[in-house]
Amino acid sequence: MFTSSTNNREVKLIRHVQGEIHPDDFTIIETPIPAPKPHEVIIRNRWFRVSISTRLMAQEDAKAAEGIPFPPLNPGDTLADGAIGEVVQAGAASCLPVGSLVMHPFGWRKYAVVHEQDCKLINYREPDPAAYLGHGWTAYAALTRGVQVKKGDTVFVSSGAGAIGSMAGQIARILGATRVVGSTSSFNKARWMQEELGYDAVITRDGGPIIEQLSKAAPEGLDVIVDMVGGEQLSAAIQQANNGARGVLLGALTAELNAEKASLQAPVTLDSFQLIFKDMTLRGFSADHSPDAFEFWLQDLKTWKREGRIHLPSVTFKGIENSIFALQEACAGRLKGVVLVEL
Repeated sequence: MFTSSTNNREVKLIRHVQGEIHPDDFTIIETPIPAPKPHEVIIRNRWFRVSISTRLMAQEDAKAAEGIPFPPLNPGDTLADGAIGEVVQAGAASCLPVGSLVMHPFGWRKYAVVHEQDCKLINYREPDPAAYLGHGWTAYAALTRGVQVKKGDTVFVSSGAGAIGSMAGQIARILGATRVVGSTSSFNKARWMQEELGYDAVITRDGGPIIEQLSKAAPEGLDVIVDMVGGEQLSAAIQQANNGARGVLLGALTAELNAEKASLQAPVTLDSFQLIFKDMTLRGFSADHSPDAFEFWLQDLKTWKREGRIHLPSVTFKGIENSIFALQEACAGRLKGVVLVEL
């Protein structure tokens, strides 16, 4: 039960991350909860998302980046990410009543004090957190706004077992793709992607030259490229692309998961003549530029789930005390789908 004397538990950065995630970079502390201002509410978080971008934002030279929903972190800062929780106290002028269930950007803590404008009301008492906090809507926006999948297309999704890729492959199929090819880091993930997500073929990081694997997986070429990796995989996909192919770039894990240092610089060598001769389009895309897609995503998801055409891969860790381990496992590439912490 929430009272004025209730203390919070928050995950804070102790020191900037150097190289890979280390548990000693973070700590969990108890803090008092301030009274809400007139247009603020106190939210008791039930779930929050764990993103690998936290590693990037926790470095000393981190800078704000398009598409990353939280700012750079300094020692002493509480981590942040998407969360779902219940309003337990409301400021005098707040329009959100106690008991409301909302989505907001202040996870990594048990209680959050949030301005009501930063809250999105959820009309279901028991929502599927992966539908709201997962990146299905990012994949949905990319495949309906960033590019348009056409019936008969062959689609390549890099990092197909991740939070975005695990949804993009399924959505591409629903939208009419005839063949869906993905990439991942291990043979175990590749098997899971084919058995659980319906990928027709999957190439792996250690399975040999990427271009050779991709030419075998998509012998008739690629019509749509959904890239989250960059580097050799993006270069190979462009080589294997058909005339008129469309590509959408959503991330660059070669930079974000670099073993020595995460970075916002992701150089790649591309054959520009391939783009010209094939009349290709290649664009960067952030779902934040298409906020209307979120409601359409929820509507279509409801239909697709009822028809048994889609599922939401996720890994859930119980308790804030396991959140740092969840981040470590996510950044090491050992998890599938969206990573959540349930409080």
